[in-house]
Amino acid sequence: MTQLIQQETPPSTSAPATANAPNPNRARLAIMAILLLVVAGGFSLAKRYSDKKVLARETEKLAIPSVSVVKPSTEPANEELTLPAQLQAYVESAIYSRTNGYLLRWTKDIGSRVNKGELLAEIDTPEIDQELSQAKATRQQIMAQLELAKSSAERWINLRKTDSVSQQEADQQISGYTQAQANLAAADANVKRLEQLESFKHIYAPFSGVLTKRNVDTGALIASGNAGQNKELFDVAQVDPLRVYVSVPQTDSRFIHKGMPAYIALREMPGQKFTGKVVRTADVIDPATRTLLTEIDVPNPNGRLMPGSFAEVHFAVTVQTTRISIPVNAVLFRPEGPRVAVVGADKKVHMKAITIGRDYGLKLEILGGIDAGDVLVANPADSLEDGQPVNVTPGPGAHS
Repeated sequence: MTQLIQQETPPSTSAPATANAPNPNRARLAIMAILLLVVAGGFSLAKRYSDKKVLARETEKLAIPSVSVVKPSTEPANEELTLPAQLQAYVESAIYSRTNGYLLRWTKDIGSRVNKGELLAEIDTPEIDQELSQAKATRQQIMAQLELAKSSAERWINLRKTDSVSQQEADQQISGYTQAQANLAAADANVKRLEQLESFKHIYAPFSGVLTKRNVDTGALIASGNAGQNKELFDVAQVDPLRVYVSVPQTDSRFIHKGMPAYIALREMPGQKFTGKVVRTADVIDPATRTLLTEIDVPNPNGRLMPGSFAEVHFAVTVQTTRISIPVNAVLFRPEGPRVAVVGADKKVHMKAITIGRDYGLKLEILGGIDAGDVLVANPADSLEDGQPVNVTPGPGAHS
């Protein structure tokens, strides 16, 4: 038994030695796990770096604004010169009262055709009437005094010839007569003044025309003059002929001269032309607008044309220069003057100053600053700056 136990003891002592021996498979697994972690970390860092570069590129791309572009349009070289204008009465006058009183009656209303010297209204002036009566009575008194002074002076002159009176007394009588003559002259002047004031109670038309305004009615208090809150009683306008004032751009002013024919057209009367002629020009260019003020007289015998209407003036002259026009929404109105944003071949914005000519409504004539081949930014933002890169999106006029 003891022998058997001794023989079995060695295996029990050899088992722990086997368990503590290093396992090569476990070490390889650990190394592989570490390598996998390193590779996964590197891949993650590389992906993050790649995503960061992509995000930076996208951000930079989005920071560049996208703009739509248009190109200037050219007008035909031989074009009739057409400009906007406004019709005005040949003569227009506001009629005020020259005396105080109450409106007794009016005889003409708005739209009435009146002739020169025709009665428009009457004013009741009781105070002026009483003053005139008093002035006439005072004149009669002075005339009686003048007659007495005259006879006294003649008597004293005859008495002086016989030395019945002194020279001093005769001179006093002569002076009294002279003074009475001066008093009569003053009285006559006062009577004439009041008679003129009284004549102003009748309001007459100063010229033939149309009554365009009536601001008073029967019984209204009338004050003389146009100071303070006083309003005109009537407005009268002479509508045959009509004056048409038009501002001709400086580039076309050399074609305009006195006596040249022209006609006007109104949108509400399509196909109808009203012929006139240039009667005068200002002969100077307005430095504020760079235009030449021109007046055209147009006959209006039947009164079909009304003052204040908008019209287009067509001059019988052809324009020999090529004109450039651009949409209004392509212009930047800045304190330093109008500008346009031109997109260059480098896809960058270049601000150019322009000179504006005629206004066509949706388009503007450009006299200088750009060429027909320039590419313009449509609806440019106020924040757009010179040299700023942009992404171009063709607009509706980019093909023109």
